[in-house]
Amino acid sequence: MGRYFIRLSYRGTSYNGWQSQSAEGSVTVQQTIEKALSSLLREEVGLTGCGRTDSGVHARDYYAHFDTTKKPDPGQWTYKLNRILPEDIAIHSVIGVHDEAHARFDAVSRSYEYHLHTTKSPFRHESWHYPYGNPDRQLLNQAAALILEYHDFATFCKTRSGVRTTICLVSESIWKQQDDSYVYRISADRFLRGMIRLIVGMCLNYAKGSISEADIRAALQVGSRTGRDWSVPAVGLMLCDIRYPYLDSEGNYTGKLA
Repeated sequence: MGRYFIRLSYRGTSYNGWQSQSAEGSVTVQQTIEKALSSLLREEVGLTGCGRTDSGVHARDYYAHFDTTKKPDPGQWTYKLNRILPEDIAIHSVIGVHDEAHARFDAVSRSYEYHLHTTKSPFRHESWHYPYGNPDRQLLNQAAALILEYHDFATFCKTRSGVRTTICLVSESIWKQQDDSYVYRISADRFLRGMIRLIVGMCLNYAKGSISEADIRAALQVGSRTGRDWSVPAVGLMLCDIRYPYLDSEGNYTGKLA
C-alpha cells in the first residue's frame, strides 16, 4: 500500500460540507471525490481530510490522504480525476508521501479567509453581501486583535460540538480592505466548529457599536456567549492555507518530518 496526499480546492455551495454523511440525499465533497477515486483506481478508496468544512463553505487549499495498492502515476491520476469530477472541485496534484503521513493530524497550521462586500453584485459568488454600509476597518481590527490575546475560544464554539478542548493557538487575526471588499484572515493550529463565522459577526457588531470591548473580554475570560452572537453566512468563508512539516509552500513533498 502506498499513501498519497491530494491537494485540491472546491466551491462548497452545492455540498453539505466536506465530511461524508449517512443522511439520504446528502452530497458532500468527500463522498464525491471518493467515488471518483474508486472508479479511477478500480478499488474502494477512503479519504481522510485535513478538517471539516460546513455546508456551503469553500476551500482554496485543501489536503486529504488515501492509500492504494495501485502502481503510482500521480500525474495521470490528477488529469483523470479532473475529467471525472464536477467543475466545482479541482484536483491540483497527487503527492506521494511517507506511510505515516496524516492529512488531519500532521497539519501544523490552518488559515481561513472571510470575504464580504458592501455593494450588491450578482457576480461575487464566494463573498457575502454585507448590506449595512462600509464598516470602519480600524474598528474591525481593534476587535480582531483581541482574539490574539486569548487561547480558549468556548465563546465562539457552536454548542454540542463534542470537542474535548476549546483551546486554539491563533497566530493571525486581521482585516484588510480594498474599496468595498473586506477580507478577514485568521490562522491557528486548529479551529472550533462555527468559530470563524462567530468571530466575524463579533467584529462587525463591534464596528457597529452593538457590543463593547469590555463585553467581548468578559465573555472570553469565562467562556460565555457575548449576548450579541452573530454567525455570518457560510458563503463568504474559505479555507485557504494548510501547512505541513514535509510539504513546501507549493505542496511538494520534501521528506522532512520536522
